[in-house]
Amino acid sequence: MSTSKAQQRYEARLNRVIDYLYTHLEEDIRTEDLAGIACLSTYHWHRIYAAMRGETITATIRRLRLSRAAERLANSDMALEMIAECAGYSSADAFGRAFKDAYGKSPVDYRLTGSHVAFKVAVLSEDSAGFPVSIETLPPVRCASITHSGAYMQIDHAMGKLFAALGAQDLLAPDQRMLAIFHDDPDLVPVKDLRSQACAPVADGVKLAPPIEEMVVRGGLYARLRYQGPYGDMKGAYRWLLGVWLPQSGHEADDAPIFEAYLNNPQQVAPAELLTDICLPLRWIGGSDG
Repeated sequence: MSTSKAQQRYEARLNRVIDYLYTHLEEDIRTEDLAGIACLSTYHWHRIYAAMRGETITATIRRLRLSRAAERLANSDMALEMIAECAGYSSADAFGRAFKDAYGKSPVDYRLTGSHVAFKVAVLSEDSAGFPVSIETLPPVRCASITHSGAYMQIDHAMGKLFAALGAQDLLAPDQRMLAIFHDDPDLVPVKDLRSQACAPVADGVKLAPPIEEMVVRGGLYARLRYQGPYGDMKGAYRWLLGVWLPQSGHEADDAPIFEAYLNNPQQVAPAELLTDICLPLRWIGGSDG
């Protein structure tokens, strides 16, 4: 068996673990059970996971649970005790300490003053001048891609699969850029039917093999909003960009999907330091009513 195929088999085993985590994230997860799902030695499997994924399985579980908790704090009125329980903590105090370590704020403070709050206020006040939006002409970008179906907050799972597939095909750049394309409106389409794609720019002429597919990101005019903060907090930014800025801008959205460009790595920086460019395709710059 070639080295590439052997590595792909290991990646497939670890991907089964991530699939299981997303499905059972709010249940009691025993690491010894994950070894069986990966079909790897209970003694060595967690070391293999850490070496291949860059973080321990415990860190992955904690990061995913806290990310889901942050999304609930930002976008729902769910009681703090229930959020803590869903995140696997036996008490709100234990959850609060873990959340503050990761996000720099207590859960209560985060809900009241997190990065999402300013956009919510701007949406309510219809203030289109509060956040900088740049208008840019971007070239088409050829990408390696893996399709994701389901909750947009789980696009990082497809990112992990794409990252692993690029590595197995010796296509992974040291400073690999990552993008995500979102095809559906999550307020209109059921979560299970949402379509998105994890993407990584690759040079023309580079051959791609399954499970990677080719995807070309549309070139042309875009509005770019840079967002700093956790991924789960961006719902308010989208609503502000589409519901407040766009109608007042004199621009019109083109018939193409929004994409996000990720400027740093959630395994390397704190959630509050994550930088994301939200890129909205535009058709024309204002003059008359459409």
